[in-house]
Parts: sequence; structure tokens; C-alpha cells
Amino acid sequence: MTTADRTSPPPSEPAEAPSHAVGRRGFLGYVLAAPTLVAAADLNLTAPAARAEGLPPVPSPALAEVADLSDLLEFSAAPTANLITVTVNTDGTVSFELPRAEVGQGITTSTAMLIAEEMDVPLENVHVSLADARPELVFNQITGGSGTTLSTYTPIRVAAAVARGRLLQAAAVELGQAVATLRLKQGVITDLLGHTLGIGELAEKTAGQRTEEVPVQLKADEEFSVIGTPRNRVDALAAVTGSKKFAMDLKIPGALPTMVCRPPTLNGKPGTVRNRGEVATMPGVTDVVAVSTGVAVRAETFGQCIDAVRALDVDWKPGTIEGKSDESVLDELRAAEVPLVAPKGDDSVEGDFTFFFRSNSALETNCAIADVRGDRAEIWSAQKNPIVTKESIAAQYGLPLSAVKVHVTEGGGSFGRKLFNDGAMEAAEISREIGKPVKLMWHRADDSRQGRTHPMATSRVRVGVAGNDVLSYEQRHTSVFTDFSHGFGEILTASAAKLPIADATFSQTIFHYTQTMPYGFGATTMLLNETDRGFNTGSMRNIYSPDVVTARELIIDQLAARMGEDAYEFRKRFLQEERLKAVLDEVVRTGGWGRSMPAGHAQGIALHNEYRAAIATLVEIDCSPETVNRRVRDAVTGPRVTKAVCAVDIGLAVNPRGLEAQIMGGINDGIANALTSSLHLTDGYFLEASWDNYFYTRQWNSPPELEIIIMPPTTGKPGGAGELGVASAQAAVACAYARATGSVPTSFPINHGTLSFEPKPNVPPMPESPTDGLRHAQ
Repeated sequence: MTTADRTSPPPSEPAEAPSHAVGRRGFLGYVLAAPTLVAAADLNLTAPAARAEGLPPVPSPALAEVADLSDLLEFSAAPTANLITVTVNTDGTVSFELPRAEVGQGITTSTAMLIAEEMDVPLENVHVSLADARPELVFNQITGGSGTTLSTYTPIRVAAAVARGRLLQAAAVELGQAVATLRLKQGVITDLLGHTLGIGELAEKTAGQRTEEVPVQLKADEEFSVIGTPRNRVDALAAVTGSKKFAMDLKIPGALPTMVCRPPTLNGKPGTVRNRGEVATMPGVTDVVAVSTGVAVRAETFGQCIDAVRALDVDWKPGTIEGKSDESVLDELRAAEVPLVAPKGDDSVEGDFTFFFRSNSALETNCAIADVRGDRAEIWSAQKNPIVTKESIAAQYGLPLSAVKVHVTEGGGSFGRKLFNDGAMEAAEISREIGKPVKLMWHRADDSRQGRTHPMATSRVRVGVAGNDVLSYEQRHTSVFTDFSHGFGEILTASAAKLPIADATFSQTIFHYTQTMPYGFGATTMLLNETDRGFNTGSMRNIYSPDVVTARELIIDQLAARMGEDAYEFRKRFLQEERLKAVLDEVVRTGGWGRSMPAGHAQGIALHNEYRAAIATLVEIDCSPETVNRRVRDAVTGPRVTKAVCAVDIGLAVNPRGLEAQIMGGINDGIANALTSSLHLTDGYFLEASWDNYFYTRQWNSPPELEIIIMPPTTGKPGGAGELGVASAQAAVACAYARATGSVPTSFPINHGTLSFEPKPNVPPMPESPTDGLRHAQ
């Protein structure tokens, strides 16, 4: 693959303004000096007529209604958009290094679709790889907040359009024809006489000798033949055949399997290793070394690492939450709750809800390969925030940035987990300590007990009512501190987020830029307070919204009942946004809202708006005794969601099939959060040590009827989808449960109080491997 020189960005002010007029879909892009054709988007990403408009106005107190987190992500990425380039290769393929992380959400596919659309090349000829850490991109290499497609949609299309225009101009010269008479389709340019040129034949002839600015027109929506059509993932075959390469699949010379013996309580520190010498002589073991997070073991196989970790005898120092439990944390949260202002009265409706810790553990455990020496460092890992990793390693070990390389590998899931570089930094520390490359993999128990969690929280709501009107709405969300020390993609904000005052500012910023009130409820206040910084937390999928929205939608149902209204009609009466009304109407119509159901069965509806998108979910739940009490091995069964209907409007869906997959995942997350999925904190550590006893939604608890309705495009641009489906699904399940049982749930997941498994010991930290797997597979 041919790459361009990225060290010198194109000038933001060209010597001469282009004489070509730029229309409504017009933008300015660049052809860069390079061996083959390389194109990039303009620095400001706007047509000249729009440049004077500047940034959005300073937000009012209702921040998310003026400029939300999606706006922040797009605005912050725009200044360096000219540094990401589309390259045409001599073999007729098109290459693009995406400065984001592919962790299963399908962005390599949607990105390839944007390029294929604007360049008129076959989708299979567009090769999207993941860019190494590039500090010059500043805020433009962080994957989070469902912001990838909405931030890259325009710049990628502009760069592709520049390349397309340049190819047509070169073909016109070669063929002796006017550009207007040529046709580019499927990577081949054809003239009126039937003569053809493949784009690969023109790749070197169209190469820029110097960087120059050119005007381009993007395709109109009605011309799309790729964007908006359902496409299979470009990496699907590699995924199902096992040829897709994750970090642990890479064969880096000298990098041997490495694992860490971790403390029995959260964030404990190693003291004396009583049997280091004995463990160091175990079969295959090459190194045993104490590091800041535990005692690392490097061996020839991971099995030998596990044996060695289990054999270690370590004197551990206390952790950061020594002796704490669910009950003590809940007491802390209650003490930190901000008071409700409106007095409680006969005309008010209120609720008090608790949400327990949830594991932020993806299918792929935390892992990284590191080779750190005295004068250089190299990392391979699924990093959603690779610039911070590169800059942090350079700072910690006194290396110049040029001596640190961070390669972004594809990841097996994330849900916010890989925004943090815990595994990469730990691997770097181990490698530096022993002077050898390591292939670090966390055990599943490490992820559950020492990894990132969704913070435990309470949410109190009080609504003032007068007759059939709602006069006020107050919500006080109190949470264990949410760690945003990943910053906004580079080390300055990441460092600031660790400061005592700035960390709270980050939380407040994220909360107020994501939370809106879709209902016209008069005086509305939604406040966040956080406490207890001893936990390893993270901005798990959809961050605060699932819990905030669940509390709100349960209160909505109570308000409707108080006023004698149908829950759907009540919502529609107070909704203020037409897109929300449309998705709500669609799920009610498609899902058969209000139909007669057997005893113990009920429907629930909920809605949510975020990421420039609107979503509504209808579920049906079975809480009958025969379902609740059914037997499933080593599990709490409880209610089952039997049907889910979801209507989603993200503006423009680049890949509807990918959007469906994202919403399916969000629905399963919502079901898990509402019914089954939580961590149990006891005496300073979590009891869960594997997915055997962490009850994410299983097949036996997934709805056999599932329908996802993608609404017609409404905005002309894509919104975010990766996290969108969680909040409305979780809230709809909670509402359905309340209707089916006649009792409003106040604690989530509803089965948290039932411990259905025998906890595995925390010393040694890795449970013994099961020997009866075949019996359980039958």
C-alpha cells in the first residue's frame, strides 16, 4: 500500500482562492504530494459560504438540546480531517487508514461503503485498515460516544470525491475526451467510444507533485447506490473462518505468553513474593516479576502461565475499597444524594431506584503485546484511544514520541472498555521490567474482579402534578465516580481528567451533554453527583443514559396511570420532537400495543433521544410462574422477554444491516441490565469470576420475536448507533415488568438479590479450569 507524507498538513489558507464555485454539496479538498493519487478533505470541512457561520452558540443550561456530545466529537475532529487520506493504488484498489478502532461494530464496512459510493469503485476493492497512533490527529483518533460515522461521514466522502475528480481529469487527457463525456463505474472509466481505463492505470499519473486545493461536489442522496443499502460486513468471512487477526493472534518475535497474579481485593498491591524462586523454575516459566498491578509471569504457553500464577504465594497490601460491599456503597450513595427541591405532596409522583455494578468485560479479554526497551517501545493492542497510550508510554519512560509505536489491532468487543489502556500500559511495564517482549492476556476473572465496571448508582425522581398537567420534573442521579481519564483522545485532557477538580468537571460535562428531557414537563432539572473514587469504572455502553432513562420511563408510566391515560397516549401528548413521535407511533402500530395478554404477561414501551437519533422500543414480557421458576443450570431464570420491536431513526443509515446488528446488541444489553446482569461486591472484591456466573442475556432469555424498523432518512446525515439501543430497551423491559407484576421495580437488575452460584475463591486469583465442559455442552 502506498501512503502519503503526513508530516506537513496542507495549508489552511491557499495562496489563491479557487475560482470554481462551490454549491450546497460543495467542499474543498486536497490532492497531496505522493507517489500515487492521495486525496484528503479540506481543513474546515465547509463550503466557503458556510464558513462565516462559525461554531454553534455557547450552550444554554439545557446543553444537550443545543450542542450534544455528538456535536463535540464532530467539531473536535474537524480541524485535523485533512490528515486522513484516501489512496488509489496501481492494482486498482483504494486504501484508507481509519483512525478509529474496529471492535465489532462494523465501522470498517461502513467506511468502505462511503469510499465505494463516492468513488464508484467496487466495495470489495476498498481496503480499510486501522491507523497506528498518530498524535497529530489530536482529538480525531478516539472511538467512543457513537461518534465514528457522524464525525467521518463528510471528510471521508470529500477525500474520495477529490480522488474521483482527479481520476476523471487524468482519463480525459489520456482518452482525448471531455470530462463530462466520461463515466466512472465499478472502478473503470469509459468514454463514449467504449474505450476504458482502470483507476489503477491512472494511480501514478494522477499523483500530486505538490499539495493543491481543489473544489468538489459530493453526490446527492438520490444518487446513492451503496450508502443506505444493506451490506454484509467486509470482515465477515475472516471472522467466521477464524482468519481475522486479533492481538493475541499476532506472532511478534520473542513475545511469549504473560499473565498477572492479581490481588484478592480491588487494586491491592503486591508485597513479598514468598516463593518467587520456586515458581521461576516451573516448566516453561521464563520470568517472574512484581509490577504495580500484581506479579507477572512469562512462560512458553498460557497454560504454564496459569499454573504459575496459581502457585504464587504473595503477601498482598490492601486495595482501594477494602471491606466494602453493595450495602456500604449504597449507604455512601444515599449520603451523597443532592436533595430534591420541590416539596413532596399528594399531587407529586416520585421514585427511588438503585442500579448495581455491571461488568465492562468484552468477549475479548484485556490484552496487549509490548516490546519496551531502553530506547524504544512498540505496542500492539485494540486501542480506542491510541494517542493517549503512545504519549503516556513516552512520558513514563522518558522516550521521544518518535521512538514509541502503537499499532491498533482489531478487537473482540469493547462497550467502552478499550477506551482505557490498562492492558497496554501493564504490558509495557512488564516488558520494560524484564527487558523482553511479552504477550499479555488477562484471565476472565481478571476482567470481572479487577477490570472496569459500570458504576453503581441511585436515581431519585420527583414530578409535580396539577390535574392533567405536569408542572415540574426533578431527577437526581448519584453515582460511584465514572472514570474519564481517557480524556478526549490526547494526553492533555487525559491528564486533566485525573486531577481532583477536573475529573468532576469531565463527569458533569458528559452528563449534561448527553441527557435531555424529551417531554414538555415544565420546570425540569437533572443533576449528577458522584462519589467514591476507589473503583475501576468506565463509560460503559451508553454511559449514564440507560439508568437515567429507566428511572424516567417508569415514572412516566406512573404519571399516565395517575391521570387515567394510556401510557402511549400520555407519552405522545407530552413529546416535543416529531422524530420521537414517529418512532413511538411505529412501535405501537407494529408491536400491537394494547392487545389482550394472559395473566403475568405485559407490554412495555420506552423511548430515548441521543447521538442525533431517536429510538422507541416495545417489549412483551412473560412473568408467569412457570416461566419465572423454570430451571436452567446454574442460573437465575426469572421473567423472559418474549418479543421486542424497535423503531430507530438515526437520520441516514449508511449500512442498514449494520445498524440492525447494533440495535440487536443494544436490546440484549438492555434486557441484561434490567433482569439478570450485575456484579456482587463483598468485602472489597466482586464475587463473579467468569461469564458462567455473570448473567448477560443468554439464548434462553432472548426474545424469540424481534423486529427492528429502520425509519426513512430524516436528516441527510448519519447519527450515532453503537450505543443507541440500550436505554430504551432497558427502560421498556422495566416498564413491562411493572405492568406484568403490578409492582414497580426499584432495584436493577431485578434478580440482583438472588445469588445463584457458589463464588469461586479469590486466592489464587484464577479459578481452576473446568474439567466437565463436554457435559455442559450437551
